[in-house]
Amino acid sequence: MSQPSRTVPLGARQLLGFATLVAAVATAGSLYFSLGVGLTPCRLCWYQRILMYPLVVVLGVAAFERRAEVARTILPLAVLGGSIAAYHSWLQVSQSSCGLGAVSCSAVVYRVVGFSIPNLALMAFSLVVVAVGLAWRQRA
Repeated sequence: MSQPSRTVPLGARQLLGFATLVAAVATAGSLYFSLGVGLTPCRLCWYQRILMYPLVVVLGVAAFERRAEVARTILPLAVLGGSIAAYHSWLQVSQSSCGLGAVSCSAVVYRVVGFSIPNLALMAFSLVVVAVGLAWRQRA
């Protein structure tokens, strides 16, 4: 007779660790695209990087110390970054040009499994928001 399966809910530390991993992969990916592939980031990409890069360190420390209260710091950064990524994704599907800088924000220069770089950033920011939000909710 088999034992009934028990689901073990993810704790705040695991959720913060997952968010750290997502932010680290997004950071490494953006560095690979610019340093490895040689793509020049547009202005909106720079803003997204400014908001993503510190998440790796802040989330890593919070996961290590089990501090779900980090949500007060992380959520504003991740929501703003996700908003910029959503706007950037919208520009890519609706505009033919963008006058924000020397590199056009509306051009889709590279795709990964069908997703543009701003689409990937939007997914990363969204995953961070969900994981940190769940961790914060469990803190009690």
